[in-house]
Amino acid sequence: MNGKPLIFLDSAATTQKPRCVLDAMYHFLAEDYAPIHRSVYDMASHASTAYEEVRHKVAKFIGVKDTREIIYTKGTTEGINLIVSSYGSFLQKGDEVILTEMEHHASIVPWKRLADEKGLILRIVPVLDNGILDMGTFQSMLNEKTKVVNVSHVSNVLGTINNISKISEMAHQVGAIVIVDGAQAAPHIPIQIEALGCDFYVFSGHKMYGPTGVGILWGRYELLEKMPPFMCGGDMIDQVSFEKITYQPPPLRFEAGTPAIAEVIGLGATIDYLMSFDRLELIEREERLINSAISKLKNISGVKILGEGNPRTGVISFTIDGHHPLDIATILGLKGIAVRSGHMCAQPLIKRFNLEGVIRISIALYTTPADIAVFADALAEANMLLKPELSY
Repeated sequence: MNGKPLIFLDSAATTQKPRCVLDAMYHFLAEDYAPIHRSVYDMASHASTAYEEVRHKVAKFIGVKDTREIIYTKGTTEGINLIVSSYGSFLQKGDEVILTEMEHHASIVPWKRLADEKGLILRIVPVLDNGILDMGTFQSMLNEKTKVVNVSHVSNVLGTINNISKISEMAHQVGAIVIVDGAQAAPHIPIQIEALGCDFYVFSGHKMYGPTGVGILWGRYELLEKMPPFMCGGDMIDQVSFEKITYQPPPLRFEAGTPAIAEVIGLGATIDYLMSFDRLELIEREERLINSAISKLKNISGVKILGEGNPRTGVISFTIDGHHPLDIATILGLKGIAVRSGHMCAQPLIKRFNLEGVIRISIALYTTPADIAVFADALAEANMLLKPELSY
């Protein structure tokens, strides 16, 4: 990039793709492409089988047995919107929904819209200075009016790993359901739904080395079975007449229209790829990279790390005194280093720390110790190069 060897430290935004994912999608598109669920000729039958086999891979990946609970979506954002639109139809004026201060806009905006439309009450769990949720305040918010708790498994700004099993246990004591945004967790930590105890879990393919345009919504079948459709069209219907329409059971009820077939095939290859590794070894490797990056950042004058000391994975967000994040990100980009700057689609969290934006680095399987070292050297040089009076 810009004539320099690429160092990609923006994997929390989206990940680069392994050859096996590209090959699986190309093979399907070039040699096996056909529609699914509609036709009886061989290619269509094979495509349908391959498409449905990915549900089994997803179920194994997240530790569930019932593939009827696996719904294909376009990504985490659509998954959350589906739940808000469909399950949210059961909520009534005065019901309470708990979000946290560290949520992505994809969780905040849909619930805020529904709250305004239906007279729901939003409760917001604060984030402490160390980047951890204020669990005491969360406990005090729970009551008989609490119907939903929506929380990130891992913060896309702080990297904080939230205690989902504890949050689920506490929420269920008052009869609330728990929705987990797993977009930043799926690439980094093994997901076992039974241990987490949540009711819905959503994540995206493109953040875990898969293609864009495909994601997963897992939900408890007894909840999905009661929920109305999110969109209407082909494949989600049972019988249609001008007098009456009946719908398919889950998951097809929530998969209207021609799906992203090749992308689902790519997601299956992604899961095979991730499952080929020892996930615990990957966690240890990423911890070493994160700790190395934090150590090097601390040696650079003016750097302030958000949520330092929290149990984290995947990302580090920071600021440098006197410099605007965009200026730093621009200089690093010119040196071939891809980082993110701005509010990270989490404006309430950034404002909570009295900031307008941050610089974020995020790691992946392909990140090396050498990448971290080159980044740190380039950042130190950028810090010296920029004059505070000409910057932020």
